[in-house]
Amino acid sequence: MNNLENRFKELGDLEMNEPIAKHTTFKIGGNAKYYLYPKNEINLMRIIEICKEESLRYKVLGKGSNILWSDDDFNGVVINLDRYFTSYSFEEDGKVIAQAGMSLILLAHEAMKRSFSGLDFACGIPATLGGALWMNAGAYKSQMADIVDQVYIMRNQTCVWIDAKDLAYGYRTSIFKSNPDWIILGAKLNLQKAEQSQIMELMNTRRKRRMESQPLQFPNAGSVFRNEEMHPAWSLIEQIGYRGYRVGGAQVSDKHANFIVNIDHAKAQDVLTLVRKIQEEVKEKFNVELKMEVEYFDCK
Repeated sequence: MNNLENRFKELGDLEMNEPIAKHTTFKIGGNAKYYLYPKNEINLMRIIEICKEESLRYKVLGKGSNILWSDDDFNGVVINLDRYFTSYSFEEDGKVIAQAGMSLILLAHEAMKRSFSGLDFACGIPATLGGALWMNAGAYKSQMADIVDQVYIMRNQTCVWIDAKDLAYGYRTSIFKSNPDWIILGAKLNLQKAEQSQIMELMNTRRKRRMESQPLQFPNAGSVFRNEEMHPAWSLIEQIGYRGYRVGGAQVSDKHANFIVNIDHAKAQDVLTLVRKIQEEVKEKFNVELKMEVEYFDCK
């Protein structure tokens, strides 16, 4: 056991040479040399310091639900907050304080149990709160920006609260995308009181709709492309005849054309090749540039 391994083990739960495919909903990705669950904020801060001292790349990963991870091995540190950064609390007026590693689905259900609405749109998004805040996740014409009051982050080895108005939230984007060294630690959300039965009925209806319309039986990362104004991505992909189109182990879903599914041990390169083919065909036929909603992480 080397000295660096010992130091990391003092700061969190450590897995060595961990397959990232185990931690992404795509079930794709090479091995990470260090896969680490920090035990608290102070330890997380020290982990970042060590990474900088040792010139090690690091990447914060949540549920791995909106990421395509490279097939290459990652000679760095993957930091996962979903083991120890999972506390939450609700106040009577609908304010919620939750840590970034908290499951978004679980938080939505906890809100429903307390008769609070505002998170019901997220009842089927398999992400952590941190990941949802990072990309301004949304569904059913609602998004995280609608309910965020403040986000608690670590930047420059200092922990601060940032008001929602300063987060540059837009369609599937935020200030965090242009500041990858900032780490989301938690947030304050504002929810509204509502009838529990109505919230539950809405969540059940959406669950049924999701199961009917999305290819949940295969590993995937959700919608692959952003919906451009007036141009739903699924429609453009269908019109170029790519429903069911396959490259290697990756296939455009027969059920929903804006999903690429891992049907047979797909590699990241299979998915990327398929993505580029779609982008080129759509650009040529409709002069529309489809942009990936799924994040691609290159280990090199």
